[in-house]
Amino acid sequence: MVTIVPPSREEIHAAYLEGEEAVVALFAQVINDFAQGLYYLQARIQELEDQTAKNSRNSSKPPSSDGLKKPRPKSQRKPSGKKTGGQPGHEGHTLKAVEHPDHVEVHPAEKCVHCRASLIEVSATGYAARQVFDLPPVRIEVTEHRAEVKCCPACGQTNTAPFPVAVTQPVQYGPQIKAQAVYLNQDHFVPLERTAQILTDFYAQPMAEATIIAACQEVGDQIEPVHDAVKEHLIRTPDVVHFDETGMRVEGKLYWDHVASTAEVTYLEAHEKRGAQALEDIGIYPNREGPVAHDGYKSYYQFDDLIHVLCNAHHLRELEFVYEQYKQEWADDLSKLLKEIKKAVEVAGQQGQTSLSQVQLVDFDSRYDELIQKGYDANPPPDEPPPKKRGRKKQTKPQNLLDRLRDHKQEVLAYMYDFKVPFDNNQAERDLRMVKLKQKVSGCMRTKAGAALFCRIRSYTSTARKNDCSALAALRMAFLGSPFYPSVLQSQSGGLAE
Repeated sequence: MVTIVPPSREEIHAAYLEGEEAVVALFAQVINDFAQGLYYLQARIQELEDQTAKNSRNSSKPPSSDGLKKPRPKSQRKPSGKKTGGQPGHEGHTLKAVEHPDHVEVHPAEKCVHCRASLIEVSATGYAARQVFDLPPVRIEVTEHRAEVKCCPACGQTNTAPFPVAVTQPVQYGPQIKAQAVYLNQDHFVPLERTAQILTDFYAQPMAEATIIAACQEVGDQIEPVHDAVKEHLIRTPDVVHFDETGMRVEGKLYWDHVASTAEVTYLEAHEKRGAQALEDIGIYPNREGPVAHDGYKSYYQFDDLIHVLCNAHHLRELEFVYEQYKQEWADDLSKLLKEIKKAVEVAGQQGQTSLSQVQLVDFDSRYDELIQKGYDANPPPDEPPPKKRGRKKQTKPQNLLDRLRDHKQEVLAYMYDFKVPFDNNQAERDLRMVKLKQKVSGCMRTKAGAALFCRIRSYTSTARKNDCSALAALRMAFLGSPFYPSVLQSQSGGLAE
């Protein structure tokens, strides 16, 4: 903050007595102080206006930060012209009658609805059928395993048959109900007490919270090899791997949940740091040789020899902010150009092409450069700061964005040159979304071990869903000692598969 102190009466009088030069010098000092104060005031006003103008639609702020002033939804998508609902060729999920129902109930016609005559002795000429789909009464089934005990006639020793590997206790829960407990608690974020209550209401079998915790730990141990295999795959795959992070509370402190993912696998890990130290400790990002997609956070650039791909969904939001807040046309034009290139890539891919034509590439490239130059023309370099100001002037939001779009042009337009490169980093953001929902439900993770366990189980169920295996089925497989491995990991897992 700059405080402007006007000259006192004594200072003005002293300058007056010294003559014209002293008065001019005093006024020059006053004007300079005023200019410096105005300089800071304008910068501060612009900064505050930018802060109030930002929301989840035109910046990277999360929707939860919008509060009661949540903006009207405004999608980047354009109307397709199609009617709402399922499109031609879409496989519907309408409830359809089955040919062989499990049960049949016949309802007799006893009286004529017209003349009230009795129809009890009249044979039916046909039936009008309606089918009701419902669940049968559900109850726990108890299976008692009895191991035979025999005395050997040859040596006289007593022999007891072995129990199945999964049967280890005198009384225990089976894999199906334990899978459901973990599914509710870890995959749908139902608190322990409510999970126990749901299972009690469903099956009339009370389950202790400690039993649910033990089941979560058991499945966590079973899927650890899958988690490690996913990590190794993400290091070695030549496909683009998406990276992102989001804050989470662990033991009352700010931690960060990091994700590395593709369309086939998900890897989540909690760390107390957000930046380069966390990436180094997790060990996927710095050991990659293939392309990495991210949102441009500075820590992602602290590792050499990586092929970077920037998220253009972030750029579209920032360009929208510049267009709305600063009324600069180049930002809207550049946003339209990025989406035009995306559409051209999609059309070319649908036509079986593997790249855009050279004419298209040159045209898009030159138009990109022209719009960046228009942006710089609308945002000239800052003037030298007034005297006594140390360092260079802080740049505006448009200037910072322009520098990034210019300096990382190849990373912004990577999707234009390589059709395997995505337009955005939405894959990572989708894989992190449930972490934020977990935090909304639970508030925080009470222990580091609990946070690590949640990340491991969530990684496993997310990977299963990506490979058309239900999370519940995958959890049951883990309890049976044969966890689900997606096809991309089967070679690494020694052939273990679903």
